[in-house]
Amino acid sequence: MPPTPETVEVDFVTPRHLAGGGDPAWITVPLHRACGWSHGNDPLMPRVLLSSPDQKALLRLEPDPDGQWWTLHHAAEPDRPAWYASFGARTPVELIAAVTDALTDPAPAADAPTDPYDPLQQTGWMPDSADNGLVSPDRIAYVQRLGSAEEPGAWFVTSTLGLDRPVWQARFGAHTPAHLVAAFTRALADPKPLHRTDSGRSLPTLDPNVVTRRATDVLAVYVAGALEERVHSLAARHSNTPTVPIPSRQAPPRHGRSR
Repeated sequence: MPPTPETVEVDFVTPRHLAGGGDPAWITVPLHRACGWSHGNDPLMPRVLLSSPDQKALLRLEPDPDGQWWTLHHAAEPDRPAWYASFGARTPVELIAAVTDALTDPAPAADAPTDPYDPLQQTGWMPDSADNGLVSPDRIAYVQRLGSAEEPGAWFVTSTLGLDRPVWQARFGAHTPAHLVAAFTRALADPKPLHRTDSGRSLPTLDPNVVTRRATDVLAVYVAGALEERVHSLAARHSNTPTVPIPSRQAPPRHGRSR
């Protein structure tokens, strides 16, 4: 049944590492509106540059068919050298947002995990004997840290559908704070599906043997309001005054069906 004019067809996709990139605004809009990151204005260039209020961090989104589309650079600090993180075009924005949310959190939880392997091991990721990394249960995603225990190196998170079909790669420099890498792997390991409104075009594969899509007609107002609710939630972290809660956007679906 086609959606009514008041609804939007949404696909809930698993596994997360095959959900496609999603909407970049999920990252850029909250950074600007909720976290105070500033942006330049160059409408003739197909890129976005956002800098943190203290000017120590710079996020660049720039289409690059031969490299990473997202790059986050952070300047050196007294207790840490400069570091970077980068993400391929089809890295789900929700995973990248987990990193930027953790970076901009003014009061990170004291008990937040800092070992990036922990969330993966708790959800069934298995060791890969080749180089001490961890591979997802479907063997499509892989997490590895280079270097040694004495001199740890960069982190690489790779999603691939075969040797000749890379999907995306995330890279974290050796000096990237561990809790930021762990925020990424925790979001990656989360079993909850990601929602997409254009999955037919954005998913790296539609093969039902490796990716599951559950189509649901959702009220358009809830789809449109999800980003606004996210901005409000993140902005509340920077305020000492209570905020008025936004009514839940979790509306019951009109229809549901699997693909």
